[in-house]
Amino acid sequence: MWTWFHRLASPPTFYRLADRLVPWLGLLAAGLLGYGIFGGLLLAPADYQQGDAFRIIYVHVPAAALSLSVYVLMAAAGAVAVIWRIKLAECVLVAAAPIGASFTALALVTGMLWGKPMWGAYWVWDARLTSELILLFLYAGVIGLNQAIEEPRAAARACGLLALIGVINVPIVHYSVEWWNSLHQGSTILKLGRPNMSADMARPLYAALLGTYCFFGVALLRRVQNELLLRERGTAWVKEQLRSAHV
Repeated sequence: MWTWFHRLASPPTFYRLADRLVPWLGLLAAGLLGYGIFGGLLLAPADYQQGDAFRIIYVHVPAAALSLSVYVLMAAAGAVAVIWRIKLAECVLVAAAPIGASFTALALVTGMLWGKPMWGAYWVWDARLTSELILLFLYAGVIGLNQAIEEPRAAARACGLLALIGVINVPIVHYSVEWWNSLHQGSTILKLGRPNMSADMARPLYAALLGTYCFFGVALLRRVQNELLLRERGTAWVKEQLRSAHV
């Protein structure tokens, strides 16, 4: 098992594996997101309380889920980078941060657009909204710290420590609706048991959620590949990769 793990952590091995995975993940992302958005916007019936305003969940829920998942991934990569100093984990950490920040910003914006007709205001200092905003600041902190330190490996380890400290905010975001008197509605599908919505509404939402994870996989793999090329630009395997790309 450990032999396989160390082989996968090798930059050239991971680079080649990513090249094989990206096309398949891209196809899955396109198909699932296409069905999810089309089904959510056109096929699913309007909600009996919120009307057509509920349809923003087909963008908001996947973005919110990814905002948490990506930070957990960053914290895990940060732990590996700090403890074992594996270069691939450092690359995953710094490559994931801008993607996670984008999903977090999208979750906040779509939540605000939903909140205006539902709550009468774009923003309230609700527990869920506030903790999600703090999550965006944590992402920004990791991005800024990585850019502030010139030596890549030292920057990645510093980012790893910040990610490990900040991960405590993830359960706060997730359980804020239950722990505090939050205006935000409770979990609809990301919970144990049956979802609190009809199947014709839930199916496109699950598809959009899975499609967004596949899209994240494509974006992360490509960003990690670019990070590896930048860090390993003087090595023989990168020179060979560049030569083959120009053939």
